[in-house]
Amino acid sequence: MFLDRDGVLNKAIVRGGLPYSPHRVDEVAMNPSARESVQILKNLDLVPIVVTNQPEISRGKISLEDALEINKYIADCLEISHVFMCPHDDQDCCDCRKPKPGLILAAALELNLELENSFLIGDRWKDITAGNLAGCTTIFLRNGYSEPHPSDADYSVSSLQEAVSLLESILT
Repeated sequence: MFLDRDGVLNKAIVRGGLPYSPHRVDEVAMNPSARESVQILKNLDLVPIVVTNQPEISRGKISLEDALEINKYIADCLEISHVFMCPHDDQDCCDCRKPKPGLILAAALELNLELENSFLIGDRWKDITAGNLAGCTTIFLRNGYSEPHPSDADYSVSSLQEAVSLLESILT
């Protein structure tokens, strides 16, 4: 069960209609339903795995240490054991930055997952594209950003709670 971080588990910082990541732990505002949602996913025998782009590291706007501290804080709050992060920007041409599926593929390899039986919840087109390329069932969380919404998500929902309810109906 792949989960994007900002905008899914914690609230993205929205400026000019676009989402941004927090730069410090004290800027992290958790999604109010995240803890309960992650627990329900675990009860469904899904392993929650965070896959997050953090290009602000490459851009020099946040240190790697601060990004790792934020990841740890969120993982600890939600009792999530696995976080995979891409620190690169588009011009770095890496394989791990979503919309490429590298983070998902790395997690699947490390954790011995079957991607055709995996799900991804994301709030941006890059998340959905990466999930689709990896062979996951994708769930787009509509957060109302001023950017194109993906048309190729398997499902579209308005909240994390709705995504988890959908998964409950699919899996039970």
